[in-house]
Amino acid sequence: MKKVGIVMGSDSDLPVIQKATDTLDSLGIPYEVHVYSAHRTPEQAREFALSAREKGFGAIIAAAGMAAHLAGAIAANTTLPVVGIPCKSSVLDGVDALLSTVMMPSGIPVATVAVNGGVNAALLCAQIIAVEDSDLASKLDAKRRADAEAVLAKDEKISAQFGG
Repeated sequence: MKKVGIVMGSDSDLPVIQKATDTLDSLGIPYEVHVYSAHRTPEQAREFALSAREKGFGAIIAAAGMAAHLAGAIAANTTLPVVGIPCKSSVLDGVDALLSTVMMPSGIPVATVAVNGGVNAALLCAQIIAVEDSDLASKLDAKRRADAEAVLAKDEKISAQFGG
């Protein structure tokens, strides 16, 4: 199975990344996690991206706040799918990071999930990898069914509470 590479611009992004790693763990997807800054360690970020395919990665998650150039810097140096997670900051509540992550120039795509969207970033990477992994696709199908059943159980409880 392909691995997911995870890079965060700062260790302050770890709570968001933890949601992604928990999701990947639940699906049995291997991953590596690193702290690389697009601005402070650009050479290390570039090297990670350039060597990712040969190291067995199938997709990369890049999480950063504020200027949030990390996903774009990674995507500029690989043709693997890159999923950007804009992280909330204390200044503009993550809107700055969202706009930086989503506004990539033509030819350098970055898929972007919600601000602090670690779970969806992991699920999107899983779906990408599952294109050629039927066992993983089955796990994703089972997760969707379980999620739907959980919502329906909540509906039943609330409906009963309000006489439905």
